[in-house]
Amino acid sequence: MHIPADRSYTKEHEWIRLDDGVATVGITAFAAEALGDVVFVQLPAVGESVTAGEVCGEIESTKSVSELFAPATGEVVEVNEATVESPELVNSDPYESGWLFRVRTDSVPELLDDAAYAALTQEG
Repeated sequence: MHIPADRSYTKEHEWIRLDDGVATVGITAFAAEALGDVVFVQLPAVGESVTAGEVCGEIESTKSVSELFAPATGEVVEVNEATVESPELVNSDPYESGWLFRVRTDSVPELLDDAAYAALTQEG
């Protein structure tokens, strides 16, 4: 399974890519595959504050409902309406068009790089 090297990963299977103080957040292909067909996403609202490691939304699939954890603390500045309208994007393209939201942040906590995340998912 492809794990892009240009972002960081959480143990809860979210990814984050920081560009000029704005972090784009999504779930990994490993998580999307484990969930099965995603049918609904509940994301934080623009202007809402999120805290690293805390629940900020939900992802519902045909198999289960999973909590979405914020990988960084900050203010939500954008929500990907395409994934709200077409949640299957989370399955088909989790690292690009299936991103979930963007948060303005001053810092990102220490997370896993691509090699460490690959090792984590091999263990599971």
